[in-house]
Amino acid sequence: MSEPLEQSGAGLRDAFARLYTPHRLAYIKGEGKIGCPFCDIPAMSDEDGLVVARGETVYAVLNLYPYNAGHLMLVPFRHVPTYDDLTVEEATEVATMTQHALRALRHATGAQGFNVGMNLGTVGGAGIAAHLHQHVVPRWGGDTNFMPVVGHTRVLPQLLPETRDLLARAWGEV
Repeated sequence: MSEPLEQSGAGLRDAFARLYTPHRLAYIKGEGKIGCPFCDIPAMSDEDGLVVARGETVYAVLNLYPYNAGHLMLVPFRHVPTYDDLTVEEATEVATMTQHALRALRHATGAQGFNVGMNLGTVGGAGIAAHLHQHVVPRWGGDTNFMPVVGHTRVLPQLLPETRDLLARAWGEV
């Protein structure tokens, strides 16, 4: 049986049962959100916007708050909330860029599997419900550990700009 947790001046001493990430509070509260980030990103340089590739109607961008290293999103340039709002051209490019994203991620990272999908609407789990985006999350055997499950914190092996550069190179190679 474990010993009871001791009270300290700053809170409970509980090893890593609680991990604090106060920098995420602004994101959770939506502070500083003006307009749509997915509409703002295309005006940025690829490096500043973390854009991996640009198509005619859709672009691939790294997720600023990734579930796993290399977590990409495919986003139409046009501001639309749901999949059925896409034109045939946009839907086709989302599909073809998804295929390309899988190849590039496999090539660059050795991903062994993927989660691919969309959360439509706030109730459907979309963090930015007003602008459709499809997630492509690379997966590896054993990639889930206690950090995201218990600590609700992800540990990434590389800074996002470095991951963007790696994937942009791989995008052009596959």
